[in-house]
Amino acid sequence: MLQLQSSHIYLRNLRFHAYHGVLPQERVVGNDYVIDLRIDYSVERAMQTDHVEDTINYAEVFSLVAKEMAASNCLLERVGWLIARRLTVTYPAINGIELDIRKLNPPMGADCDGAGVHFHFINKK
Repeated sequence: MLQLQSSHIYLRNLRFHAYHGVLPQERVVGNDYVIDLRIDYSVERAMQTDHVEDTINYAEVFSLVAKEMAASNCLLERVGWLIARRLTVTYPAINGIELDIRKLNPPMGADCDGAGVHFHFINKK
């Protein structure tokens, strides 16, 4: 007999042009961002029913993330918290969230593939 030990829903390499940053120019010109998101959530019911209503809908998750990316903030730390908060309010059954937000061309004079933040949130229900 199979027993589900853990499950995750994920969206990788979500791409956005957004206006986050401490410098005024970043909030006018914007920058390109990449988001990786993993949501710890039991998909057990959806495995049995085959109904999208019994799981977290990827398209809805993308829409929620896009709404937070559309609002300008100074810090990616705040953006990450807002994304996680919106997801857990919308889907209270979420157990945890791993989230990476990367700014692809940060204005810091470095030759790099980006700079960003990584979060591991636990939903203390």
